[in-house]
Amino acid sequence: MSVISGQEYIRRIDDLHAEVWIEGEKVEGKISRHPAFSKIINSQARLYDIQLEKSELMTIPSPNSSGRIGISYLEPKTKEDLEKRRLMIAEWAKTSAGMLGRSPDYMNTAIMAFSRAADVFAVEGQPFAQNFRTLYELACENDLSFTHTFINPQVNRSLYYLEDTDELISAQTVAHNKEGIVVTGARLLATQGGITDEILVFPTSAASLNKNFAYAFSIPSNTPGLKFICRESFGYKDSIFDHPLGSRFDEIDTIVVFDHVTVPWERVFCYQNPEAAFKIFHESSFTPLAAHQVTTRRIVKTEFILGVAQLLVDTINVGEYQHIQEKITEIIIGLESLKALLLTSEMNAKTDKWGTMVPSFTSLGPAIMLYNRLYPRMVEIVQLIGASGLVSIPTERDFASEIKPDLEKYLQAANANAVERVQLFRLAWDISMSAFGSRQNLYERFFFGDPVKMASGFYKSYDKSAAKEYVKNFLKSN
Repeated sequence: MSVISGQEYIRRIDDLHAEVWIEGEKVEGKISRHPAFSKIINSQARLYDIQLEKSELMTIPSPNSSGRIGISYLEPKTKEDLEKRRLMIAEWAKTSAGMLGRSPDYMNTAIMAFSRAADVFAVEGQPFAQNFRTLYELACENDLSFTHTFINPQVNRSLYYLEDTDELISAQTVAHNKEGIVVTGARLLATQGGITDEILVFPTSAASLNKNFAYAFSIPSNTPGLKFICRESFGYKDSIFDHPLGSRFDEIDTIVVFDHVTVPWERVFCYQNPEAAFKIFHESSFTPLAAHQVTTRRIVKTEFILGVAQLLVDTINVGEYQHIQEKITEIIIGLESLKALLLTSEMNAKTDKWGTMVPSFTSLGPAIMLYNRLYPRMVEIVQLIGASGLVSIPTERDFASEIKPDLEKYLQAANANAVERVQLFRLAWDISMSAFGSRQNLYERFFFGDPVKMASGFYKSYDKSAAKEYVKNFLKSN
């Protein structure tokens, strides 16, 4: 087989009939026709069509068949391979202005990275390591889409909380039999849950405290007993004029419930193995390879926000104010810093123990932590430039009504007519103030987890010895 079309993706998701709940109702029939999911499914389908349309940029010959596979599945062996991956990722990101944080290339990257380190799962007498390598090959050859979950429910986040095993809340293994392992409980936060072929479930930090949490597997989204409970849609309306981003790119986050789900043995990668559950994250190159994908997407997103901010400035003619120039420059500095860190990570890439060319996390770590602060600031800058204009935003229907002459007269701008102005300001609003925009802000803040914890980990791992020796030698020389 080979890369699929958008229609094939839609057909597969419709045929799954996964158990998806939203607004207290179970989704019946074809999910691609449900108002909460139709636009995001169509936006995702467009990615697959682009992959076919730009095959030379987006795909490579399959090593296992006569077809072609997506470059997002490519294991980089050279620095040139990293560049290929970056160009492909950026091409997909441009279709959504970087707003699709869980476009297929993110999980394809994760599947690739974990498969290279699959030997971490090796247990004598069990095919767990081979199971993951088989999943990778299956995903490549069938262009599968994945959601995932790495997080337990937030019942009690104190440092020493241990869940009462008499009342299962966080998903854990409760039994095993000849068919497989049995999982019961819930997990967060499966973005695009129910609209992907499969869900990848990996260990949480609780695995070190209780071996029943030390598991990993991937199963189809329609596995019996598997349920996706969605938050409300942030698209609200189909109108692209009114909700230019939310109407198309709201991925919808879900709670995943496992009601005595049987995971077949051939889909199990780790079972009651706390050591492997810990090592897979620390010995694989998942983090730097995922950070490479994420930073590429974020650069596209930052370029888009820069463009929106500058168009606001041009439209209402405030570019002569120095405080405005300073604010736009803040975005430019952030953008160019991200670009430099990403390219430096590729220049300093090295081959890991598994033979994979891995971009330097010494550069990507700062890029990730920079964005935790940069994104909220960019949103604030859009708000500060737009000011009251961000709430003076009539709808598409208003412009089609008898009050259109009033709107055309009173909402014109120095360099745009009323429709052009409102369309731009609604876009800025959807970035900075709507439910969709607020979710994006939270999402980018916590994309890789707790920013403080990540900074602490980077502080501990960063080699500061050369800097210290430099100072010591400098002091000795005086």
